Amino acid sequence: MLNVVITGGAGFIGQKLAAELLRRGKLTGPSGQPEEINQIILFDVVKAAGPQDPRVTTLAGDIGDHAEILKLIGHNTHSVFHLAAIVSSGAEADFEGGYRVNLEGTRNVLEACRAITTHTPRLVFASSVAVYGGDDLPKTVTDQTAQRPTTSYGVQKLSGELLINDYSRKGFVDGRSIRLPTIMVRPGKPNKAASTWASSMIREPLSGVDAICPVRPDSPMACLSPRHTIDAFIRAHDLPAEKFGKDRALLLSGIRVTAGEMAAAVERATPALRGANRKVGTIHWTPDTAIQKIVDGWPGATSSERARTMGFTVDASIDEIVQSFIADDLDNQIKSLQSS
Repeated sequence: MLNVVITGGAGFIGQKLAAELLRRGKLTGPSGQPEEINQIILFDVVKAAGPQDPRVTTLAGDIGDHAEILKLIGHNTHSVFHLAAIVSSGAEADFEGGYRVNLEGTRNVLEACRAITTHTPRLVFASSVAVYGGDDLPKTVTDQTAQRPTTSYGVQKLSGELLINDYSRKGFVDGRSIRLPTIMVRPGKPNKAASTWASSMIREPLSGVDAICPVRPDSPMACLSPRHTIDAFIRAHDLPAEKFGKDRALLLSGIRVTAGEMAAAVERATPALRGANRKVGTIHWTPDTAIQKIVDGWPGATSSERARTMGFTVDASIDEIVQSFIADDLDNQIKSLQSS
């Protein structure tokens, strides 16, 4: 019987991950075999809203508090999905806060795992393609691309990856880091991530609300849907350590989509919505030089042969991403707007 901790459990990826774990009911345990999930603890700065299931416990707290994390992750913890973070623009604006949450918080999680003496816990760390940076980035980042972050967020994520490599080398934890491209479409409201516009310009119009796009139409993003992201977290957890080898950080592939192509995909999806008497919002192109500068320093696409051979999958097109959002989240998104 496995006990699982998800930090950042109130966020949309944490919520979707918990729901999928509950649906599957099992994860690979210390034995190397699938074992039933006994408990999932969702930990975040605010209490998570759900899922409503007797196996779920929700806790609010501070990832930067070492003593608190030692209580959260104890000897009965078998697996940790570490998603908690201050996102890109937030970490850039709040230097101290970014390092406290993104670096010290990760170290707190690792130290709590290290304190477990009955077994070696598995840890999956949500890293980011922000570990790459600079004006000389190739159009497509691959497994061979060097990591040279140019933002505090990227430095913090790369530091976390290196710590996980070292703690795994020492046998304190069985860690795996996955470098995420932009995850879209995110339900809910815009956050402080520099990439939040990518979800907004799809989510808002399809929900009947106008959206602002702060970047040029030709600005590309490396994108992955929540469906493939959740599958990636669970696959990364369940694969045996020898599949990763000494380098526990894995780049995930993400398709190249420009802001203009996102807008075109929204247009292709709207006839069916209008036919169902649903209002469709408008995208307003409003340049923001600060956001544009950050986005210009990110890869436009990611392609990992290593991830492909390990069984990780990617979306076929931006239209697949949009249709996944419509099927999985649009109705609840509209309901949340109507109740707010």
